[in-house]
Amino acid sequence: MITLYNFGPAFGLPDPSPFAMKVETLLKMANLLYRTDTTGFAKAPKGKIPYIDDDGVVVPDSTFIRWHIEKKYRIDFDRGLDPAQKATAWAFEKMAEDQLYWVSVHDRWMIEENFRKGPVRFFDNVPAAIRPVVTAMIRRKLRATLHGQGLGRHSPEEILALGTRSINAISDFLGDKPFFMGDEPTGADATMFAFVCAVLCPHFESRLRSAAERRENLRRYVGRITARYYPGLKALAGCSAAAWPQPYPSAACGGRVGLADRDDFWRRALGHS
Repeated sequence: MITLYNFGPAFGLPDPSPFAMKVETLLKMANLLYRTDTTGFAKAPKGKIPYIDDDGVVVPDSTFIRWHIEKKYRIDFDRGLDPAQKATAWAFEKMAEDQLYWVSVHDRWMIEENFRKGPVRFFDNVPAAIRPVVTAMIRRKLRATLHGQGLGRHSPEEILALGTRSINAISDFLGDKPFFMGDEPTGADATMFAFVCAVLCPHFESRLRSAAERRENLRRYVGRITARYYPGLKALAGCSAAAWPQPYPSAACGGRVGLADRDDFWRRALGHS
């Protein structure tokens, strides 16, 4: 069985790390049995969460985990996409992971009110005598990381503008499609879902969250993915779980959908009997 090393539920999300949420969603898409372990950070091969142990094979990094799943279990998360669509999906995923992510990190760690009700909890197990020193040190290191990455060199208004541009791009491309690349879920949905949830998380106050909340299609999108892959949750990131109009088998998970089934799906989606 696969063991997914993650942080575990926090802030009303399945995991505070969108990368860990991405991997868990991929595992659900692939219908693979797995368990989670929240004690693996000290042993993380690249010093980061998530990573998996698949019967003794340790794979770090969410993208390499996806590639491992595709190769070992013969899962094609891009099934049905042509080369141009695959390129588009990759570009959007990297925008979320390498740009939008850092805006979320900034909003959680550098906005004092958010830090005090969120990331500061990560240090609860540090001995009280040294907790303030450790907390301040880690926060300084993260500030330096943001500066080195580039985002931390910008003003709050500039950071908001960059994050809003990415959120609007995701929303505009999604449009009224049920899933990010079309009428079936693909690997890109695991990424988009996780990172949009991170922005929409109602535990934190930010102007970027407000901008995302104005994009109603993003809220409905989170609700659809939640209903399909996290059926035990009634809502996530402030979005009510609701299938659109009802899940049907995913090609990425090895499902098969006939033309009659697909026609019936669209009839129900459009309100026709």
